[in-house]
Amino acid sequence: MTRSEPGGGPPQMSLGGFEPPVANDRLFFAVFPDADTASRLAALGSTLRHGHGLRGKVLAADRLHVTLHHLGDHAVLPPALVEAARKAGDRLGSRPFEVTFDSASSFASRRGSRPFVLRGSTGVDGIVDLQRELGQHMAATGLGRHVEASFTPHVTLLYDDATALHAAIDPISWRVDEVVLVRSLLGRHEHERLGSWPLAGQGNSDTPHRG
Repeated sequence: MTRSEPGGGPPQMSLGGFEPPVANDRLFFAVFPDADTASRLAALGSTLRHGHGLRGKVLAADRLHVTLHHLGDHAVLPPALVEAARKAGDRLGSRPFEVTFDSASSFASRRGSRPFVLRGSTGVDGIVDLQRELGQHMAATGLGRHVEASFTPHVTLLYDDATALHAAIDPISWRVDEVVLVRSLLGRHEHERLGSWPLAGQGNSDTPHRG
C-alpha cells in the first residue's frame, strides 16, 4: 500500500509494505462505582450536559469508572502482559475507602473530543494512594513503563468538542472496595473483566485473582 508525502511528493510504501496493525484491545486497571452510584453518575452527566450546552453522548452507567493505570492499546492482547498485571493485582494491600467528586470540567488541553469529567479535591486522597501503591507493584512485576507518573483522579462522563469550565457540584461519593483489570474492546464499547481484587487491607499475595 502506498501513501503520498506531504507537499505532493511521490507516494511511498508504508513500512514493510503494510499498514500498522489496528489496535483492538485496551488494557487498564480501574475502580468502578456500585450500580446505584453508577446510575446516579449517568443521571448527573445528563444534567450537566444540558447545563453546559454540550452535545456529546453520556457514557453508559456500566462504563463509568476511574482509570488507575493504562497498560496500552494492542492489536492482540499479550498474555504475558495480562499475567504480569494480575501478579501486580495480587500484591494489593489497601483497605476500602470512600472517594468523593465535587466538581466538573473539561480537560481543555485536549483538542477535539475533550473529556468532560468529574474531579475531586481532598475526597480523592484515598484513590491517589491506591494508584501509587498499584504502580509500585506494577514496577515490581516488570510493568514499570506503564506506570502513570502523573495522575488526576476523574470520572469521564462524555466527550465533546466544546470546553466546559470548572464548576462545583453537589458531592457524589462511593466506597471503593475493589480494583479491576479491564480489557476494553475498542470500537465496540464493551468492557471485559480479566481480574478483580478486593481491598482487604492485608495484602493479597496469597489470594488468587478472580477472573
